[in-house]
Amino acid sequence: MAPLWTAWIRIPCNTNTPPRNSLQALICIIVYGGVCVYLFDTMRTFQWLALGSVVGSAFALTPEKLITAPRRDNAVPNRSGKVALFSTAQYSFDTHSSSSAWWSLIDLKSGKVSQLTNDSNVSELTWLGPTDSSLLYINGTNADVPGGVELWIADSSDFTNSRYKAASLPASFSGLKTAVTKSGDINFLVYGQSYGNGTAYNEELAVTPLSSARIYDSIYVRHWDSWLSTNFNAVFSGTLKKKGSKSGSHYALDGSLKNLVAGTKNLESPYPPFGDSGDYDISPNGKWVAFKSKAPELPRANHTASYIYLVPHDGSKKAEAINGPDSPGTPKDVKGDSSAPAFSPDSKKLAYFQMTDISYEADRRTLYVYTLGSEKTIATLARDWDRSPDAVKWNAKGNSLILGTEDHGREKLFTLPADAGDDYKPKNFTDGGSVKGFYNLPGGEVLVTGSAIWTSWAVYTASPEKGVIDTLFSANEVDPGLKGLGPDDFDEFTYKGNWTDIHSWIIYPTGFDKSKTYPLLFYIHGGPQSAWTDSWSSRWNYKVWADQGYVVVAPNPTGSSGYGDKLTDAIQNNWGSYPYDDLVKGWEYVRDNFDFIDTDNGVAAGASYGGFMVNWIQGNPLGREFKALVSHDGTFVADSKVATEELWFIEHDFNGTFWANRDNYRRWDPSAPEHILQFDTPMLLVHSSKDYRLPVSDGLALFNILQERGVPSRLLNFPDENHWVLKQENSLVWHQQVLGWINRYSGVGKKNPDAVSLDDTTVPVVDFNP
Repeated sequence: MAPLWTAWIRIPCNTNTPPRNSLQALICIIVYGGVCVYLFDTMRTFQWLALGSVVGSAFALTPEKLITAPRRDNAVPNRSGKVALFSTAQYSFDTHSSSSAWWSLIDLKSGKVSQLTNDSNVSELTWLGPTDSSLLYINGTNADVPGGVELWIADSSDFTNSRYKAASLPASFSGLKTAVTKSGDINFLVYGQSYGNGTAYNEELAVTPLSSARIYDSIYVRHWDSWLSTNFNAVFSGTLKKKGSKSGSHYALDGSLKNLVAGTKNLESPYPPFGDSGDYDISPNGKWVAFKSKAPELPRANHTASYIYLVPHDGSKKAEAINGPDSPGTPKDVKGDSSAPAFSPDSKKLAYFQMTDISYEADRRTLYVYTLGSEKTIATLARDWDRSPDAVKWNAKGNSLILGTEDHGREKLFTLPADAGDDYKPKNFTDGGSVKGFYNLPGGEVLVTGSAIWTSWAVYTASPEKGVIDTLFSANEVDPGLKGLGPDDFDEFTYKGNWTDIHSWIIYPTGFDKSKTYPLLFYIHGGPQSAWTDSWSSRWNYKVWADQGYVVVAPNPTGSSGYGDKLTDAIQNNWGSYPYDDLVKGWEYVRDNFDFIDTDNGVAAGASYGGFMVNWIQGNPLGREFKALVSHDGTFVADSKVATEELWFIEHDFNGTFWANRDNYRRWDPSAPEHILQFDTPMLLVHSSKDYRLPVSDGLALFNILQERGVPSRLLNFPDENHWVLKQENSLVWHQQVLGWINRYSGVGKKNPDAVSLDDTTVPVVDFNP
C-alpha cells in the first residue's frame, strides 16, 4: 500500500542523547490511512524507532524479506584483533538462486565493512597466524580431480593477486582447522566421507551399484533424512610444508591425508546429522587431535553415549578414548553424550562436556578438563551448576574458560576459573540476545557474534570484567529488509503454571498500539526439551508472524531448557499433562491480563513436539478456544512412535520400551477416540517426506481423520524436505500456507490488505471432493 503523503523534517537532536556520529536527526511523517511517525539517525538510516504505525506498512517483516535477508556467519578475528573475517550468502526471488557466499572484513575499531572476495569457489576462509594477514581456504572445485577440492593460501591485503594453490584433495572435504607448528609448517584438519577401508569417498568418482537394494542386520537404518550406508564421516589430517626462502616461501602438501577415525569399528566423527568441525579440535602446537564419536560398542539407536578420542596429528598411533568405559580417568557413573573438545592454549589440557545419563539427549552437560600425559586426571568443573553449557573456549592465558550457555531464554556467555570447584557458579557477562560464536581478542576481550528477536546478526565486544563493551554491527541497521526492527518489538512476562512459574515472550507487530486489539498467535515450541529464546530464526521467526497483524505469545512451559534441570526433566512421561496445563494457564493469563490481545480470534501453531501439542490441543478443551491450528511434523498415533530412528529418545521420555510400557505411550495419545470426537478447529498439517524422526505417516493419518470428521483441513507436504523446511522456494510456500491459513480464520486477512493469503501461492491445490 503506497503512502498518500510523505514529509521529511530536519531537527537538532537533544544534546543529552545525540545519535551516534550526528548532531541532527530526521523525522519522516508518512500518511497511510492514519499517521505514522518515524525518527531515525542520519548516520544510521535503517535504525528506526516507530512512534506510531499501522500493521501492513512497508516496514513490516514479510516472508520474502526474511528469506532474502543476508545470512552471515560468525566474525572471526585475526591475531592482532584489528579485523575480523565473515561470510555472507543471500537468496534472490528474481533469479531464484542463492548468491555465492562472499567474504568481508570488519574493522574492529570503526565497524567499517569491506569486501575481501566474491569468488564463488572460496569457502571456509581461516586466518593462519602467527602472521596478521595470511589466509587459508578451501577452493570448492579441483582442476585435477572431479569431485575434489583444493587448499589455497592468500593474503588479506591483496587477496586476488597473492593467492596460490597449496594442495589438491581427492574428495569433497570441509571443516577446515589449522595449527602452525614450531617449525612453521601448517598442520590442518578436514572432514569428509570415508569408505570402510579408510580411503576418502568421492561421490563423483564412486561406482553406481546395479541394484538399489539396502540390507541391514542392525537397527538405526536411517537417521534424520538419510538412509545409512557403509560409508561414514571421518576426520582427516594433513600438513602443508613450508618451502623456499623466508621472503619467498610457499606451502605445499607434504605426503597424503591420514584418516584419524578409521581403524576402530563403528567410530565416526563428526557425528551426523548435525556434527561439524565443533566435534573435533587440533592442539595449538599441532601435535594432537581430539574428536567425538558415538560409543562403538553400543547400539546407536538405543544410547546417546559418546566419547572423546585423542590421537596424534600424524596418525602414528591409534585413537584412544580418554573417557571411555575402560579409560583410567573416566568419572564414575558418567556415561552420556560427550561433546565440544577444546585444547588449552599451551596444548596441555583438553576441555569437553559430558552428560551423565546414557539415554537422555537433553541431560545436563557438565564441564570436564583432561590433562594430557596424565591418563588418570580428569577434573570436573562447576559440577553443581544448574545449567547446560553447549560451547567452550579457553581464555588466551589458559587460566579460565568461557562457556556459551542457554539461560532464561537467552544464550549467554559465562566465565569460570580453570580450577573451579563443584560449587562454583560461573559468572555471566553478556545478557540480551543469543550468542552464536565468540573468539578471544588481545587484552582479554571477546569478539561475539549473536542475534536477537529484532536482528539477524550482531557483532560486539565484551569481557568478563566489563560486560558488553561496544556494538560494532547490527543487521537491522543496514539490511533494507530488516529496517524498522528494534528492541521495542518484544517483551517478556511470567505467570503461574501447573507447578512453577513459567516464562513467556510476547512479540508485537510493527506499529503496535496498545489501545487497539490484535488476535493472539500462540506459539508452541518443539523439543520438547528446548525453549523459545531471544534469537533470530529463518524458519519460525516471531516477527514475521506478528507482522501479519498478531501479538505472538511464546511460552516456555514444562520441558523447556535453560531454566534448570527440574523444569526440563519434569516432562518425562508427562507430555500431555504439565505442559498442557502450563499452556492452558498461559492462555488464561493472556486473556485476563492483556487488553490489547484478542483471544476470541486467536490461533495456535507448533512444530515437532509443538506439533504433537497442537494435535493434543485439537482433541482437548483448549482446542475450542482457537479459530485455527497449524501442526508441523507432529506425532499423532501413539503406537507409531516406534517408527522413529532415535529410540533412546522415546524410551527415555516414556519410561521404557514400547512392549513393556505401552500404557505410557498411549496415555498421551492424540489419536484416542475420546480426543478424535472433540476435533472441530480448522487445521493445517505440514509433514515432509524425508522426516525420518517423525515419519510422514503420522501427518497422513491425522489428515485422513480430520477429513472424515468434516473438520476444515489441509495437508502441506514437501517430498524433498526433512524435519525442517530449508529450501528457499519451499520456505516461501510454507509461509504462504501457514500464514494464509491462520489469516483466513482469525480475520486478519480481512483487516490487513497486505496480509498473506492462501491464494498467494502458485502451487496448485489437489482437491477430488465431489
